[in-house]
Amino acid sequence: MNRRIPLWLIPLLFISVTLAQPARGEDTDAHFQVPATDDGLPGAGPIRRHDWFLKTWAERRSAWAKRVQQDQNALVFLGDSITQGWGDNFDGAFPGVKVANRGINGDTTRGVLIRLREDVLLLHPVGVVILIGTNDIEDGADPETIAANLRLILAALEENDPKMPIILCQVFPSSPVKSRPSHEIKQLNKLYAKVVKGDTHVTFIETWPVFADAAGDARIEEFPDLLHPNKIGYAKWAAALHPILATLGFVDNEPDNFTPEPGFESLFDGHDLTGWGYRPTSPEDIKSAKHWHDSDTNAPPWPIVETAVNFDGQISSPDGRYVAKNGRLIVTTPCEFRKIQKLSTKREFPKDFILKLEFRAAPDADSGVFIRDPQLQCRDYLIAGPYKELKRYKPQDWNEMVITVKGQEALCTCNGEVLEAAFKVPATGPIGLEGDRGQMEYRHIEMRELP
Repeated sequence: MNRRIPLWLIPLLFISVTLAQPARGEDTDAHFQVPATDDGLPGAGPIRRHDWFLKTWAERRSAWAKRVQQDQNALVFLGDSITQGWGDNFDGAFPGVKVANRGINGDTTRGVLIRLREDVLLLHPVGVVILIGTNDIEDGADPETIAANLRLILAALEENDPKMPIILCQVFPSSPVKSRPSHEIKQLNKLYAKVVKGDTHVTFIETWPVFADAAGDARIEEFPDLLHPNKIGYAKWAAALHPILATLGFVDNEPDNFTPEPGFESLFDGHDLTGWGYRPTSPEDIKSAKHWHDSDTNAPPWPIVETAVNFDGQISSPDGRYVAKNGRLIVTTPCEFRKIQKLSTKREFPKDFILKLEFRAAPDADSGVFIRDPQLQCRDYLIAGPYKELKRYKPQDWNEMVITVKGQEALCTCNGEVLEAAFKVPATGPIGLEGDRGQMEYRHIEMRELP
């Protein structure tokens, strides 16, 4: 989606550009103060002018102005106190990545919009991670206004660099005692999803369920003041971002030197999609897709494949949904948020076998491993289910799945815990990996046929 900025907005959006050129002898700190009034400023909603905020805004922006050259081509984190509190080096969460923290304690979406060019665009960032909106809620802004400001922020980023990846985090849970009730945050996150739906440049991460308790509020063991994360919370945020940053090429760029275990053969060479492709959609799935779309206008896309497609020698499927990268077979996040699609081996496997693989799920990701044909759910289990009681599952980290097929039953485990003790399978069929919601990565896919 190309979110071009309307011509009428450009003078308003970049009014701060004019203000950014200090007159000779002008004090830089004074220049970076919050505008005294809302007159002529872009967006709508609250701009904070508390004394403490005015001081923080001027100090941080003045300091950043001296780092513009130093912070060129950084991965920029843009937000409020939650981002600021992570520190300039993000507690070492992203080693090897040039990062720039552009969070300001107390900021709102409109505040971000005003300072966007000087604080972010002038850095020519290689990517931007956004978490913003919780302070707007506290100040009484309605979710529609906040989402409209986000739309303007994204438009400016994409206008500046149409190819730059943007990661948009859901607003974290907080608490009614912080004037941030869960129903308002959930409504805002739904509107954020609508803003970016269909935009291939934006990856939307479901960070809200990573932190929300049963009531939809922050857990005190991760958010001691029910607003700001502690080290545990920041570690979980870093883990949520890591799989997406890996797919975008910021982390995990080392070669994978995986060698199959003795007696096993690799079904994925780690370099391309040789041996995999799209099989024609079955009549049963065509019928299911039609029924689903006829009964639900919000049903996700379910592309119908009429003729087999072979991906031998290709590093990605033409639509970019399946990508081979540094030893990982990645099912990328669909810009529609959900999209039913299955990649399968060209081979079929009529003999008994042991299949081993590792998977890493982004928050709330929904995928599946097809064993000859039936789907074993492979998800971010503790959030998306159905196996929510697993004790050894590692969120946003690598987990081992072992599937032992004997006859027409399969024993399926995750990190040694039983998922299905007697999963029914047909006599023969391929191995498949499905994409539905969020991002899933697979690696070290190996099989050993049994006597």
